[in-house]
Amino acid sequence: QVQLVESGGDLVQAGGSLRLSCAASGTIFSPNVMGWYRQAPGKQRELVATVTNGGTTNYADSVKGRFTISTDNVKSTVYLQMSSLEPEDTAVYYCKLRTIGRDYWGQGTQVTVSS
Repeated sequence: QVQLVESGGDLVQAGGSLRLSCAASGTIFSPNVMGWYRQAPGKQRELVATVTNGGTTNYADSVKGRFTISTDNVKSTVYLQMSSLEPEDTAVYYCKLRTIGRDYWGQGTQVTVSS
């Protein structure tokens, strides 16, 4: 059974930076895609960034140039480095693993950006 645990959410001022982490445990098969999604109050959950086990990345237009997704395969951890944060980035951020026939989600971590 795969488990994902996010951390790093916090309250930060606009223009600031934050790094989220998602530690994966259990047996993870390849190919797979790990990603970050977010859900703001009253809005649908949306994709932020993804990375394949081959290293290919994909970003939402709204975060391109500000956010960077990366992985540490030794630690089975995926990171989201967020810079130039805006109040519109306020949301619960979720980690997701998509692998053979199944999606796994973490419990989420709150990011709040004050203006």
